[in-house]
Amino acid sequence: MAGKPIAEVDGLEQVGVAASGSSDAVTSGVASAAESPCEGEPIARRVEALLFAADRPLSDARLADLLGIASKSKSSAQVRDAVEELNASYVAGGRAFRIEQVAGGRQVLTNQAFAPLVARLRGEKQQTRLTQPAIETLAIVAYRQPIQRSEIEAIRGVASGEVLRGLLDRRLVRIVGRAEDLGRPMLYGTTSEFLKVFGLSSLSDLPQSKELRV
Repeated sequence: MAGKPIAEVDGLEQVGVAASGSSDAVTSGVASAAESPCEGEPIARRVEALLFAADRPLSDARLADLLGIASKSKSSAQVRDAVEELNASYVAGGRAFRIEQVAGGRQVLTNQAFAPLVARLRGEKQQTRLTQPAIETLAIVAYRQPIQRSEIEAIRGVASGEVLRGLLDRRLVRIVGRAEDLGRPMLYGTTSEFLKVFGLSSLSDLPQSKELRV
């Protein structure tokens, strides 16, 4: 579990089943997938187990699939109710964590109040933050994506190749395709890691441009 990153950017972080060539094994796997694992346990406890075991956010649809909930019309409501029940129990019990919606899914995160303590555990007291040029470039990509490097440089007024490479290495930016212009230049966009680091559920959660100070 990690402290919920909202106001700062630092270094990024975050049960497989062996395949068998046997047709019997494949048939058995399909049959198992159709069942509801641990159905004797309350849904809330099963959701909790999945989120604790996951190393990345899980969407409601993925949670419902893992739980074996067949009815799509009820799956979202059941998962949502389970999360609300769990968070209420965490608050009542004074727990140091809760389930948050981030990067299009749900994840167990420590409460912001414990971020300094978690940072000490990880040896990240001296956290590496993004430079001002990196923040500027990331903001341009976030609001203008998909966008070409030349367009980024036209807005910033300086070369941005090195900054873009740094953002790619941090997995905050990715190549999303190629433009139809001469030379088919690459197009850049943000990643799910970007959403997670900034505590956003989706790009629609970004502040509107009119809300930003110029």
